[in-house]
Amino acid sequence: MLDLIIKNGQCYINGELKTVDLAINDGKILNIGKISNGAKNIIDAKDLLVLPGCIDTQTHFREPGSTDTEDLHSGSRAAIAGGITAVFEMPNTNPPTSTKKEFQKKLNLAKKRMYCNYAFYFGATADNANELADLKDLEGCCGIKLFAGSSTGNLLVADEKDIETVFQNSSKVVAVHSEDEEILNLNKKLVKDGDVHSHPIWRSEECAISSTRRIVKIAERYNKRAHVLHITTKQEIDFLSQHKGNITFEITPQHLTIYAPDCYDKLGTYAQMNPPIRDKSHYDRLWYAVKNNLNDTIGSDHAPHLKVNKDKKYPNSPSGMPGVQTLMPVMLNHVNESKLSLNQLIKLVCENPVKIFGIKNKGFIKEGFDADFTIVNMNKNIVIKNENIESKCGWSPFHGHEFKGTPVFTIIAGKVKMQDGKILGEPEGTPLKFS
Repeated sequence: MLDLIIKNGQCYINGELKTVDLAINDGKILNIGKISNGAKNIIDAKDLLVLPGCIDTQTHFREPGSTDTEDLHSGSRAAIAGGITAVFEMPNTNPPTSTKKEFQKKLNLAKKRMYCNYAFYFGATADNANELADLKDLEGCCGIKLFAGSSTGNLLVADEKDIETVFQNSSKVVAVHSEDEEILNLNKKLVKDGDVHSHPIWRSEECAISSTRRIVKIAERYNKRAHVLHITTKQEIDFLSQHKGNITFEITPQHLTIYAPDCYDKLGTYAQMNPPIRDKSHYDRLWYAVKNNLNDTIGSDHAPHLKVNKDKKYPNSPSGMPGVQTLMPVMLNHVNESKLSLNQLIKLVCENPVKIFGIKNKGFIKEGFDADFTIVNMNKNIVIKNENIESKCGWSPFHGHEFKGTPVFTIIAGKVKMQDGKILGEPEGTPLKFS
């Protein structure tokens, strides 16, 4: 008697959609083909696509510290509501996750409280090089997070010598928030009180490309791996496309869906994030990168803030927006609009995260692999509504937008955790394993 059979679905296997059944036992994919055994649970996936479990490689769940805004439990509910089976979560908490002691505390906080699977970034500081050199076997650690420019929280490594020390001692991929702190400070005088349109002027293109050039130069000098997060400028796209290999990079769904000045006209400070949403010439170049397989991952940069704080007058309003629940509907809508292919999306949210970070037994539908699936209905239209957002922040920049294509089942270790928007069962997520 099997635990679960998924029948009649179009399963994404080796880059193709194949109509096969999947037999699942003990949280693993046992067989792929025509299954005639009995099972405790059978899902008829006729007219649905069965994808490998999708991974969001950049989320901020705010615990410990700002748990009024989000916590590991609520953030993981938002993830599975949006078809995400695993997340990488960020260390700019309070206190920051920048010591092994704090890292262990976070693992303890996640246990039996997170619905999705998870891994945590270890925060780089100017003086924790010894810890960074010894992360290879740290359970649940996906990589090192380096803030080269200040954003939310107080993790910052701005000095070039300190950035060099981080890379020199890194024992994992270094994921970088790439903005130049010196330029941010110089540009502060360009901030217009009460005018969020000045956000991309303060956090300028020059601020982004200057930092990214420096990061790539240092990573290449020490032959270390850098993953540059939330790329926003055409200059960075052109530069990074010349520096593949040890350097990989991410784009967010927000930067592929909205652009300035419209987004600031419509959303005000709710469109404020770091690095910022820029004008259409940058948006077009980001799409050029996606279409030509230049970027490596799509991460939501889920960074929720309460409305009471987002409603503050700019620049006292915090930067960041929620996104883990909307990543898949937004990107599936782009697939339906032929802006990218399904194969390209699967590379960005399943296969490449596995390859770049060395995640074990995820990202592919293969016998013996973990039974994590995102089952989607490409023909279903949904309207994103604030009241349906699982995040404690209770809003989305996509409120009122209609998208075609959405996850209808989230399955983790062979158990259905979300069906048609309803969250099911208990939080049983486990730390991801890395090779």
